[in-house]
Amino acid sequence: MKINIIDWIKVGFVLGLFQGYSIMGNAQNTELYKEKYRPQYHFSPRKGWISDPSGFIYYQNKYHMYWWGKAESEDLVHYKQVIPNNDSVFSCMRGAPENIAYFTGSILIDKNNTAGFGKNAYVAAYTAFEKDTKKQAQGISYSGDGLTFDYYQGNPVLDIESTEFRDPTVFYYEPTKKWIMVVAKALEKKVKFYSSSDLKKWEWMSDFGPAGNEERAWECPDLFQLSVDDNPLNKKWVLVVSINWNKEQYFIGNFDGKEFKLIENHPKEALYVDKGLDYYASRTFRDYDNTLKTVSTMGWVSTWDYAPHVPSTYGKGFWSLPRDLALKTFPEGLRMIQTPVKQLEQLRYDEISFQHTLEMGVHRLPQFSPEENCYEMDVCFDVSSKNVFGFNLCVGEGRKVVISYDTESNSLLIDRMNCTDASIPGFGRVAFAKVTPENNQLKMHIFVDKSSIELFVNEGKDVFTLLTYPSEGQTGIEVFALQKGTSMKFKGWKLKPSSPY
Repeated sequence: MKINIIDWIKVGFVLGLFQGYSIMGNAQNTELYKEKYRPQYHFSPRKGWISDPSGFIYYQNKYHMYWWGKAESEDLVHYKQVIPNNDSVFSCMRGAPENIAYFTGSILIDKNNTAGFGKNAYVAAYTAFEKDTKKQAQGISYSGDGLTFDYYQGNPVLDIESTEFRDPTVFYYEPTKKWIMVVAKALEKKVKFYSSSDLKKWEWMSDFGPAGNEERAWECPDLFQLSVDDNPLNKKWVLVVSINWNKEQYFIGNFDGKEFKLIENHPKEALYVDKGLDYYASRTFRDYDNTLKTVSTMGWVSTWDYAPHVPSTYGKGFWSLPRDLALKTFPEGLRMIQTPVKQLEQLRYDEISFQHTLEMGVHRLPQFSPEENCYEMDVCFDVSSKNVFGFNLCVGEGRKVVISYDTESNSLLIDRMNCTDASIPGFGRVAFAKVTPENNQLKMHIFVDKSSIELFVNEGKDVFTLLTYPSEGQTGIEVFALQKGTSMKFKGWKLKPSSPY
């Protein structure tokens, strides 16, 4: 989490969120979720801030999602926000000294009562920020029901007297029977690894970094295993680090319970999780039922440069589509791929499917014209001939978002310089990346919601996430090409809202 911003932003997403929260899902919330810019199939809180995911677990057949508020889901499509009936800002986290604010962390289930808080206790591990000294240390709180957490009076459990030491991910490593903490030493661009038998006393094991993108700061680290090429017997560890308060990079390696080491021939340049403009602080779901067949993740759709200024009225922020992760071998080496979870297909209706050869110029897409920005497109282009082509999305009132691909340079450009009817300082930006086609095909899987676009290219090898905030009249879709002759296979669906939440 970024810390060199005003205090109300620092703690707004961990405390101020609770104002007005209640158990959701009844009819009276229907109109609430029709607010302008409100996402219709992404999770957003009923009211208030949301930013970094601060604990994703799968336990007792449910997905539990914390940001110091909490939502639950059985399918990562439909959500219910659950908190105690008390609407106090301390209704979820209680007992901390007044000088302490909660920063980003993670949630775990202590099945064997290693910490002494009870068998199957929920334990929150987070950064305890001292408001007067600005020191960042690691603390824990505990809960019997996963709703109300009590501050451990022995906090901090890990303190190195630093003002840039934050955002722990904690998980159990079975081979050594130890808890592992992965935590960022932000300005040193390092991830530190600690182990513990009881979640209270931590032993330093190793550091990783700097590596890849070494600018500004590292934070919000996550470490998890993924299968290679769909082989469950061949797994590697992936370390994800949020960088520069606006991106994430990942590293592929091996972890032995003490040290993370890169695989051979790992590129020196950064491998980015998302090449768009707004994806940050993602977390994977830890499976405490040991029943999940995939590793899934979600991230915060925003960046700190303009997060406080977005025009949503319910509050600020929402999370990305849930994505399944895997590792796949490409000619250039091993890379992480991301695909939207299959469960999202239940939201589809009014399918349109056709083949089309692009004409020169800009044309409306008459076969597919949703009435609102709540749809999905799965498109495959033949790129065997030279061309520049793409889509204009959220078209109307003189505004649009441009997604353009150049077959000669293999470059994909996303331009949102003129896409919103709101005034958002610093919002007009362009994303650019090299995208290599596969077998002369470029596949684009696009999700458009009320205020965002998520683009999965070539089955998730390259992903682009961006905020848009168009007016309600900007629902047009155009296809364009500089030359005629590029063929396109198109499938599209309107998407039902996933509310009530």
